[in-house]
Amino acid sequence: MKRRRLLSDIGLYAAVLAFVVFALFPIYWTLKISVTPTDLLYSQGVTGWPARATLQNYFGVLESTDFPRYFLNSTLVSASTSLAVTIIASAAGYAFSRFRFRGKQVVAFMLLLTQTFPLVMVIPPIYRIMGSLHLTNSLTGLVIIYVAFNIPFATFLMQSFCDGVPRELEEAALIDGGTRLQALTRVILPLTLPGMAATVGFVFTAAWSELLFALMLIDDDNEKTFAVGLLTFIGKFDVDWGQMMAASMLGLIPACFFFVLLQRYLVAGLSAGAVKG
Repeated sequence: MKRRRLLSDIGLYAAVLAFVVFALFPIYWTLKISVTPTDLLYSQGVTGWPARATLQNYFGVLESTDFPRYFLNSTLVSASTSLAVTIIASAAGYAFSRFRFRGKQVVAFMLLLTQTFPLVMVIPPIYRIMGSLHLTNSLTGLVIIYVAFNIPFATFLMQSFCDGVPRELEEAALIDGGTRLQALTRVILPLTLPGMAATVGFVFTAAWSELLFALMLIDDDNEKTFAVGLLTFIGKFDVDWGQMMAASMLGLIPACFFFVLLQRYLVAGLSAGAVKG
């Protein structure tokens, strides 16, 4: 029995280790290329680590390219999108969780249906609509698009967290003289902070890495986002792999920042959102 348990533990740890290696290897390889000098990138062949490491690619990205502007644009767009989506989805998720109203199932079905369409199908109409509204080459237009496409999933996510809050707590607040809004802001929302944190993290990451709409709507170099900015390292006859990988590593900073900042809430949200009651 002990031997079987030992073998089971070894197999479990081996599987976890294999998954971690598989998940982190692309990041490691990106880091390796980002610190490899250009003259060694093709001459030294495939190695675990360059014979001579340098930070020149990082200095080149920050000093001789428009990456800082792209980084700022993506930060503004992603932060605005995550904030707007979280506020709207929290209210919508609460409404779906607590109220019965005519057309509720139809609205839920339509929200779910929007997640099944390939994005390529909606590019032409969205481009024409945004063009008629003069929202192309505008970060505001990107925020509107990202908010619209992230609200359905975020609404269902927040609904699951609201369903996990006992109705008795809200009813007790109403009996004590509180309004529905006070019960929402003072009882429901504090208990669904893990869900809100998970929503913020998901939406911010999705907006930060989105390429299709940003590439379609933005032509002005001053309005390009980080994902589109990476394409500027691809020339007609060559690709600046060193600076592209350095920019990619710098692009991981927001994700790491959000994970560190919201780690406690994200872990609680992943576990609480899986079980009701």
